[in-house]
Amino acid sequence: MHESEDARVTAELAPHVALLRVLKVTGNLTRAAAELGVPQPTASRRLAALTGLLGTPVTEPDGRGIRLTRAGALLADAADRAAAELTHGVRRLREEVDPERGHIVLGFLHLLGRSLVPGLVSEFRRIRPHTRFTLVQGSRQDIVDRLGSGELDLALVAPPADGPGLDALPLTEQELFVALPQGHRLAGRAHVRLDDLADEVFVMLEHGYGLRQITDDLCAQAGFEPVVAFEGQESETVRGLVASGLGVTLLPKFEPGTPAGVVEMPLRPRVTRTVGLSWHGDRPLPPVVAAFRDHVRGRAPLPPASARETDRGSAQR
Repeated sequence: MHESEDARVTAELAPHVALLRVLKVTGNLTRAAAELGVPQPTASRRLAALTGLLGTPVTEPDGRGIRLTRAGALLADAADRAAAELTHGVRRLREEVDPERGHIVLGFLHLLGRSLVPGLVSEFRRIRPHTRFTLVQGSRQDIVDRLGSGELDLALVAPPADGPGLDALPLTEQELFVALPQGHRLAGRAHVRLDDLADEVFVMLEHGYGLRQITDDLCAQAGFEPVVAFEGQESETVRGLVASGLGVTLLPKFEPGTPAGVVEMPLRPRVTRTVGLSWHGDRPLPPVVAAFRDHVRGRAPLPPASARETDRGSAQR
């Protein structure tokens, strides 16, 4: 009986919940009605109908406007998710009809946008010139979260995302080096071990970024906790702080040449991280998305990624 009643209420709610989605953003009934293209009295009647159907108010006064109650917010959030699924379905239907003009939403780590992403996209558009791309940059965690929520079709991250329901394709490897200030006591060696850095001051990316995590893990394995004097959000900033003599760090090698004031030393044992493509393996991909994935798969493994393709994402040994 409960399931039957829920189905009835859902059917009656469907025409009205769009109003809640707009009210969540506007906080104003007049603007919400205008956004939906209906008279304000019609919007008021819809709110009253929702309250009567649910047996509890869905809005409450908020100064000169209104805001959603907890019940209204729950429905608005559910409506957002339903709208996203419906949009996804409409898009897939359209692209089934004309896959040559499909749309790909590709997420990637910030500095992969310098050469890896433009190269892959330009190659694919030579094959399918009408394909449209939406390119989303961010940290690894941000990109993986968006992939998991369905906002992205594909993600280029390091290491490839491999959570529940995700498939991954390794593409290339990045070796990590110790970046030292010029003239540092270790700069003349053939290589550096992590325990050689136990007494050093570190310059690092912030917590939550993959290179920070791998550095912390490697130092722990070497038997010490790094002393961190400076934290940043971009590898270029961190490298600049090293050049100024403010500490040492672990980063991929900078290409085409080591920047002034920095010495890059290989680690022993060698440490690398994998850059790869990830996607949802438990849901059908739109045809053009699957075609792009297969295009990238056909080119793997790619040449080693340069340091200018470094990001704030995660790393692996």
